[in-house]
Amino acid sequence: MNKVFTIAEVGQAHDGSLGILHSYIDAVAETGVDAIKFQTHIAEAESSKFEKFRVNFSYVDKTRQDYWARMSFTKEQWKGIKQHCDDVGLEFVSSPFSISAVELLEELGVQKYKFGSGEISNMLMLEKVCKTGKDIILSSGMSCFNELDRAVSFVQEHGNKLTLLQCTTRYPTQPEDVGLNVISEMKQRYGVDVGLSDHSGTIFPALAAVSLGASMLEAHVVFDKRMFGPDSTSSLTIDEFEMLMHGVRDISKMLSNPIDKNDVSEKQELKKMFGKSLAVRKALPEGHVLTIDDLETKKPAGYGISASDFKTVLGKRLNKNMNQWAFLTEDDVI
Repeated sequence: MNKVFTIAEVGQAHDGSLGILHSYIDAVAETGVDAIKFQTHIAEAESSKFEKFRVNFSYVDKTRQDYWARMSFTKEQWKGIKQHCDDVGLEFVSSPFSISAVELLEELGVQKYKFGSGEISNMLMLEKVCKTGKDIILSSGMSCFNELDRAVSFVQEHGNKLTLLQCTTRYPTQPEDVGLNVISEMKQRYGVDVGLSDHSGTIFPALAAVSLGASMLEAHVVFDKRMFGPDSTSSLTIDEFEMLMHGVRDISKMLSNPIDKNDVSEKQELKKMFGKSLAVRKALPEGHVLTIDDLETKKPAGYGISASDFKTVLGKRLNKNMNQWAFLTEDDVI
């Protein structure tokens, strides 16, 4: 089966609450998703007092740096998070936003690193991650092809397995902005696995991406889209994520099992059952010259001349009287 790797992105949906975060792990594990993704923020390493809010949504934090500090967890807490993921069969993935975060994630033993689109030109952090030898996922939301060229070339020179994600940095992303065409363009340009990081808040772009050959899907997850947080309206609920997973698995099976339209060997009995034979739609005397208005088609096939051959009897004479609705055979015409 064409395996699509699926990621439920919690991001900041926990709003700094360790309890809520662990609740997400348990809920996401029930959806059938492969991995759960977080963001590892170390405020003093990644931010400063000069960083502005893109949208000042917070009722608590005076600065963006304060917000990142409230979203952070201690090393011991992260170890507990990673262990919980392991216990419920979810791969733990997290996006680092500083070199310090990379070092922390290495201690935790992550298998993959996801770079948010704002970090794709952070070559220092990319170098640090490349040297780990781990798989790298690059999100393309803020990048043009020239920037992607540089990042892809950089990773490929180091030999890390690379996956690119088409992404649109608009929350929520409207259908006309999803950019499904970019999936095939990136595949052709770079020859690597390509997927979709979606912020639409619906399951449809991800399903469409799978049908186009996406090998990875990422979407934000939230308990309720009315919850506080910067990504809530752009996220899928737990129930929507479960529905998405059913769709992804079914589409993967469809793509992995092509049908030979020339092979109808298993349908012969059905073809007889649903097929039609010619019949006469009214009582007709011997010697009557058949016209199209005299003919009807009736189930099953094989009891009269095939309905597909009706033209062969037009203009021919009956050699006997025919009752209404009687099947018409080759022995009945001359």
